[in-house]
Amino acid sequence: MAGLPLVVTATVDMDTQEYWDRLRRTWFPPDRLKVGAHITLFHALPGDHLDSVGADCAVLASETSRFTLAVTGVRSLGSGVALVLDSPELVSVHSGLRSRWLRWLTPQDRQPLMPHVTVQNKVGAATAAATLATLRQEITPSTARVTGLAVWRYLGGPWEPISRHEFSGTVPA
Repeated sequence: MAGLPLVVTATVDMDTQEYWDRLRRTWFPPDRLKVGAHITLFHALPGDHLDSVGADCAVLASETSRFTLAVTGVRSLGSGVALVLDSPELVSVHSGLRSRWLRWLTPQDRQPLMPHVTVQNKVGAATAAATLATLRQEITPSTARVTGLAVWRYLGGPWEPISRHEFSGTVPA
């Protein structure tokens, strides 16, 4: 299992997580729904760096206070739809971890963060367009609390939870 990739996500308050999970269950193809709603910070970290990833997340979480992000709308993913998120603090958290792990990041994980939550993916263009139109009417600007970081092992579909690191510091991200 050490060779399987790791995923790092930001965690949010329970009410937001439950709402985003409901959206995802509503709009995601049921046969492809393997994980709940999430904000992916890193998609495929090398599994053999688990100790470093966990330690770095723990240190960052102990130094960082919880913060608010804005849900500003929805956008097309081509074959799906995502909630658009805005948070300079989340971008800062990502940048800090990215600089620590840069030498072993994939090209995708080297990119600047464009925070979002995928609520639908892997559907046809017409289905995605209809979902986008519906959600543009239903989703209003809102906020959520970012509460920490989670580390997962990617199992080729489902994810195995490895560790959670709650933000407990006094320094804003």
